Amino acid sequence: MDIKKIAIATLAVLTVSGAGYAAADQHNTTRAEKVLTIDAAVKAAQATLDAAEKENQRVTVAVVDRSGDLVVLLAGDGAGPQTEESAKRKAFTAVSFNAATSELAGRVTGQGATLRDIPGTLFLGGGVPVTVDGTSIAGIGVGGAPSGDLDEKFARAGLATLR
Repeated sequence: MDIKKIAIATLAVLTVSGAGYAAADQHNTTRAEKVLTIDAAVKAAQATLDAAEKENQRVTVAVVDRSGDLVVLLAGDGAGPQTEESAKRKAFTAVSFNAATSELAGRVTGQGATLRDIPGTLFLGGGVPVTVDGTSIAGIGVGGAPSGDLDEKFARAGLATLR
């Protein structure tokens, strides 16, 4: 086969495969996802912190996106150094499992490996998912109050501002 025939054959293959890619682009190869805006995340975080401060609690609030990446972190006056990590891990856990961390706590019991072995998770009350049409798009986590129930109460106050 001479060079001219090889070049023509190569162009034919590239043309056909290129057309295949163009056709594929028109058939659901991408998707649109809902995301929490930065303005909404800041609003929710501030409302969460305000709810805690009304009850004289020194907490840190974390808001993470669907991938678990930190979007907003607010440390209240006097919040302990452990509260930042706690808040981030609770928010990550809530968005990852699309459930409040208080609900998930019962799933981490028993012998052998459990959900608690997944790095970055924390199964203490205080994390809530932000959902749209049943799909988790973000998480709000609170750390620092004397109980997970209080942390979750404050997180839900922030969540309420998004409804």
